[in-house]
Amino acid sequence: MKFKGDGIRAAAMRALGVLLSAAVCASCGGGEQVERFVPTRVIAFGDENSVIDSNGLKWTVNHQADASTAVDCKLNPIWIQVLATAYSLVFPECNTATTPVVSPASRIKAAAGAHSADVTTQIDNFLLSADGGFTSKDLVTILAGQHDIVDQYELVKAGSATEAQAIDELEQRGTALAGQVNRVGTAGGKVLISTVPDMGVTPFGLAQGATDAALLTRLTARFNSKLRVGLINDGHMIGLLLTDELVQALVKSKATITNVTDAACAATAVLPDCTTVTLSTLVTDTQPTPPTKDTLGSWLWADDKHLSPAGHTQLGALALSRAQNNPF
Repeated sequence: MKFKGDGIRAAAMRALGVLLSAAVCASCGGGEQVERFVPTRVIAFGDENSVIDSNGLKWTVNHQADASTAVDCKLNPIWIQVLATAYSLVFPECNTATTPVVSPASRIKAAAGAHSADVTTQIDNFLLSADGGFTSKDLVTILAGQHDIVDQYELVKAGSATEAQAIDELEQRGTALAGQVNRVGTAGGKVLISTVPDMGVTPFGLAQGATDAALLTRLTARFNSKLRVGLINDGHMIGLLLTDELVQALVKSKATITNVTDAACAATAVLPDCTTVTLSTLVTDTQPTPPTKDTLGSWLWADDKHLSPAGHTQLGALALSRAQNNPF
C-alpha cells in the first residue's frame, strides 16, 4: 500500500534538518491540496506515547527548571503537542499560557498501557461523549501496538507461544487497528496513523541480546505490515506515518541524535516521573555520562521503550509534514 507524501528516507532526513529534495513516493487519492487543511482540533487515541496526564506529565523526559519548580508541560513537547502547536491548538491538560485558551477543543483520549484493541473503546467512548462525532476539520492521531508486541514477545520467551503464533496474533491485531482507522476516516475525520517504532532497536530490545532484538523487530514488522495494508488507500482521509522507518533511520544516521542505544532516565525514574532535574541526580546506574538539560537533545530514548523529547520532535515533524502534504 502506498500513501501520498515524502519517501520515508526524505521524511526522516527532513526531520533531521538535512536539506534534501522531497521525492514523491506515491499518490493516494490524487492531487495536491486545493485548499490548505487547517484543523480546528486534534484528537489523540492510542497509548501513553500520546498522553499528557492531569499533572501535565508525559511519558518522556519532562522539563523542570529546578527542584523547587513544577514541571512545565509546554516544554519537551510530545509529538501530538508539536502537531497541535503548529495549528495554534492546545490540549486542556497543558493549557498553561499566560492567557489560557478558553475551552480548548482538542482532546486526548489515549491512555497509558493501552493495547491496540483499546483504541476501539476509546473511539466508542468519544463518540458517546459531549465532544463526539468527527468532522472534516478534525485531525485525529492514532498510535498503539507497542504493548501488543511486547506482550507477544514475552509469551514466546516464556514458551507459551511460538513465533508463528505470535505473528498470527499480531497480524490480526494490526488488521483490526486498521479497521478503526478506516472507521474514523469514513466518519469524516482526517487521520494520521503511526506505525509502531521498531521495538528491536529500543534499549529494551537491545538489552535482550541480538537474537531477541531481531525477534522483536520481526514482530513489530508483521504488526505494522498488516496495519498498513488494511488501511483504505485514500489520502483525503488517511495519512500514514512510517514511524518504524523513521526511528530506524535515526538509529542508523546518528546525525544529531547521537545516543540511540541508552535510556536517558534511570531505571528508578519510572515514567512519567522522569524530569530534567532527576536526570542529573538519578542516572548513575548505566551511563557514565548521563544527559543534562543541555545535552538531552542528543538522546533518542527516554526510558527503555519510549521516545525522548528529541525523538518526539522528529515524530511531530513527520506528522506535521504529512498533515500539510496529504490532500486532506
